[in-house]
Amino acid sequence: MVEAIIEGIPRDVPVYAMPMEGRFGQGVRQGVTVALNRFLDLPGTRLPALSDDGKWVYESLGRGEVRSGRSLESLLAAYRYGARVTFRAISRLVDVSQMPPDVLLALGESIFAYIDEISAASAQGYAQEQSERAGEQLRLRSELLEMILRGDSSDGGVGRLAASVGWTLPEVVVVALVPSPHVDGLRAALGPDGLVAERGTDVVVVFPFVHRAPRRRDLERALRGRSAIVGPARPWQQAGESLHLATAADAHGLGPGPDDPHRDTAPVWVDEHLAELVVRAEPLATADLARTRLAPLDDLRPAVRERLTETLFAWLRHQGQRAPIAEELFVHQQTVGYRVAQLKDLFGDVLDDPQARFELELVLRAGHR
Repeated sequence: MVEAIIEGIPRDVPVYAMPMEGRFGQGVRQGVTVALNRFLDLPGTRLPALSDDGKWVYESLGRGEVRSGRSLESLLAAYRYGARVTFRAISRLVDVSQMPPDVLLALGESIFAYIDEISAASAQGYAQEQSERAGEQLRLRSELLEMILRGDSSDGGVGRLAASVGWTLPEVVVVALVPSPHVDGLRAALGPDGLVAERGTDVVVVFPFVHRAPRRRDLERALRGRSAIVGPARPWQQAGESLHLATAADAHGLGPGPDDPHRDTAPVWVDEHLAELVVRAEPLATADLARTRLAPLDDLRPAVRERLTETLFAWLRHQGQRAPIAEELFVHQQTVGYRVAQLKDLFGDVLDDPQARFELELVLRAGHR
């Protein structure tokens, strides 16, 4: 019976159409042998269907299916096939025509009840393996998040750990803070791209960031209604700065508070509130705001950039009046007019926006050029 079952399983369950050798073949033979020996030992006893050792065997077979990347259904189909072979074999060995119908029915029921016990043990092993693997994945992903926040790039450890959990290490990330009361379903909402870990009373999220609207909308959708604060984009080695600025924004009350009637809307993006952090003496915010506001000058030659930055600063402080600007810079008023025209070409309508002018003056007063 053992040989008949082992020979027939690959035909009846195509996923097992492989040589019954090595560890796989040993496991199948052990499972079939233990099952049949135990089944034949049970009649006339009050023993449980499976011994402790037997239960371990079938839990291990269930775990093995997870490790091999197969569904549990394939293993259960093999068990059902074994039950049919066993019933047919007993029918050939015993003259069933001489058996009362209730005895024959009881035999069939006992075989399939026994298979249910074996199946339940394997299902338990399968579920335990999945749970342990999921727990280990979460632990490793949390460890990866902490390494990224530390900027730990020594010996390629971050890259290896990212590869081991199937996470593609991006060039740029954002870090978000989510208060613990709002984290239900967060991992599912973020999908495999998001790394999530608890930190104190908040949950920290590291998410790949690319300058495309759809990706920003993906993150915004996942964080909507969670009172989240999202730090500025940074190379992953500087992710700690993004977390620092998100934490600073939270500490200064820039995030949605618990009584905010709009807290169920979109998350707060720190890069839209840099000026508030600058006036609260956050140096990282000042650098971010300078990069954003002075970006139109990035492609200029250093000497030209210096002249125009100097003119811009004077223009902001003297509210566009040419005479005091010219006097301060020791140039003719026509030169001031020429430079201001260049600035307006570079910055466009930004120079007509009072908030933008305020932010430009902030970063220039802080010494950014």
